[in-house]
Amino acid sequence: MVILRHGGQTGRCWPLSRATPLIIGRHEGCHVTLPDRQVSRSHARIFWDGYGYAIEDLGSKNGTHVNGVDVTTPHSLADGDEVQIALRFKLAFVDDEATTPLTLDPSEKSESGLRIEEETRQVWINDSLLDPPLSLHQYRLLRALWHAGGSVVTRDQIVRAVWPEASGSGVSEQAIDALVRRLRERISEYDNIFRYIITVRGHGFRLGNS
Repeated sequence: MVILRHGGQTGRCWPLSRATPLIIGRHEGCHVTLPDRQVSRSHARIFWDGYGYAIEDLGSKNGTHVNGVDVTTPHSLADGDEVQIALRFKLAFVDDEATTPLTLDPSEKSESGLRIEEETRQVWINDSLLDPPLSLHQYRLLRALWHAGGSVVTRDQIVRAVWPEASGSGVSEQAIDALVRRLRERISEYDNIFRYIITVRGHGFRLGNS
């Protein structure tokens, strides 16, 4: 897996698959989305080459580095390697066969990212409590995305989760879009780098935190 160690949502992890390369880039369709202008739309990929995992730069404008060395051809990765994307984001590579988990630096909090405490309806971003709390509809929307675990939540599912008392025909697409926009604005007050709520055109929305 790879762990984000610097730049936005520190501590977030992405699993690796031997069957499917992990695409890193600015475009929201990438497996690892890093919303920064220094990052190319499709910046780099990590893939299984038959012997181990390797990383390849995909012709990015600002480069990919491993342990400070510029990647110009596919580069084999070793447990603990540091991958730099456009010298803006740092990712740590943890090999499947590693026997001990990689620990973050003391200054990097393990509670970074987004989390919800459902008993108290509190929402935390990068270890900071959202204050004032989200409105009821904003919280219901975020909870629905949270429970989906990164899967797409359709507009119909959003209506049922956010407005359970209303019929589907009674809630317009404009109302859903306005709610999503307000929730994004609240979250951006605490983290304006990472895109937590991703629009999947023609389908709905998903949480980029999972």
